[in-house]
Amino acid sequence: MVTIDDIDLTDLDVFVERMPHDWFDLLRREAPVWCHPATDEHPEPFWVVSSYEHISEAHRSGTLFSHQTGPGRDGAGGVALNDIAPGRGPGLQMVMTDPPQHTRYRKLVNTGLTPRMVRRMEDVMRLRTTIILDRICERGTADFVLDVAAELPLMAIADIIGVPDDERHLLLDWSNRTIGGSDPEYRDEGAAENHRSTYEAAMIEMAMYAHGLTDRKRTEPEDDLWTVLTSATVTLDDGTTAELTDIERDLFFTLLLVAGNETTRNAISLGLMGFLDHPDQWGPLTEGAEMDEVAVDEVLRYTSPVNYFRRTATEDTELGGQQIRAGDKVTLWYPSGNRDEKVYDDPHRMDLTRHPNHHLAFGGGGAHYCLGANLARLELKLMFEGLARRMPDIVSTGPADRLRMNFVNGIKHLPVEFTPSEPVLVA
Repeated sequence: MVTIDDIDLTDLDVFVERMPHDWFDLLRREAPVWCHPATDEHPEPFWVVSSYEHISEAHRSGTLFSHQTGPGRDGAGGVALNDIAPGRGPGLQMVMTDPPQHTRYRKLVNTGLTPRMVRRMEDVMRLRTTIILDRICERGTADFVLDVAAELPLMAIADIIGVPDDERHLLLDWSNRTIGGSDPEYRDEGAAENHRSTYEAAMIEMAMYAHGLTDRKRTEPEDDLWTVLTSATVTLDDGTTAELTDIERDLFFTLLLVAGNETTRNAISLGLMGFLDHPDQWGPLTEGAEMDEVAVDEVLRYTSPVNYFRRTATEDTELGGQQIRAGDKVTLWYPSGNRDEKVYDDPHRMDLTRHPNHHLAFGGGGAHYCLGANLARLELKLMFEGLARRMPDIVSTGPADRLRMNFVNGIKHLPVEFTPSEPVLVA
């Protein structure tokens, strides 16, 4: 029998084996707000919030739980478990800021990700999906992650930012190294166990690229988000205007790339694994059923590609009957909240008819609700409809190769096979 004393969410090797839903089931029952003891990997205790109720409460609490920093941290903080130093993200990168500064960033970048802009992309994304599946259809086999799941999000982000097709491979490499530096497959040569050096090297390379891209767009403006961001201004509530600084723009590039690529890639990979485990849900799609909004939201709930976001308490408070001190780290575990028995019937089952479904895959509401939610929904819809229509008998031929990381629920490789078919597009 597993006990709470067995739980160590800093042990990355556990996440190579599985997503530890059994641990979260136990925590929700016995300690939905639990103080995780210090470990060799993380020598500082931190709070683990596992219930839907308390995750939502934390999201509604505004700056009580900061995305940026807290007392006693000298400006360090951010949304990952390990502190990021001031000047490297906290207070500068949108996801690591609090209102009203966060509101400023959000207004500046929102123009490229509105529902109207995403709808304009639908025909292009549908064509991109066809191209991706055309590349593998005659082979009858694929590495689903590399050949399929990674491609559409990468194409979408490149289109939005305005990155040329022949430079897309750079984006994938940076994304892998930023998130997966603790995994031997993505760790820089010579970095050994110091995955921090891999992360920092990738961040520097991305910032340099973003800086050069800004110069290019100023010289030759195009119809893309990065051209807009080179000179965009926003009027704030006090009547003043503001625009991004160079370092803010560079850091936004890293956020847009990693968040837009990594999360949707894993939602597609984990979604296929969910369908393979629930063939009764896959069958109707192969017979022509639509991936409507209800179905897409269930895939997002079931997969929950972001494992947690960390907050920092800005003052002494109480959550779930536990006394949290100013400066404490508080982690909100979304896959656990999305499988809370008090909210969802049979929560470990994928059910495309599940409604209502106010899942936490894009956060629990509030100022930081995911800017890319509409784009992610579109990508999932198009990809699973395309797969069901063209490769209805797709099956896995081996186990998924999982990412050694606790921040995202990552899949690196998934071998699949299907009946070969002819490409749709004629060369």
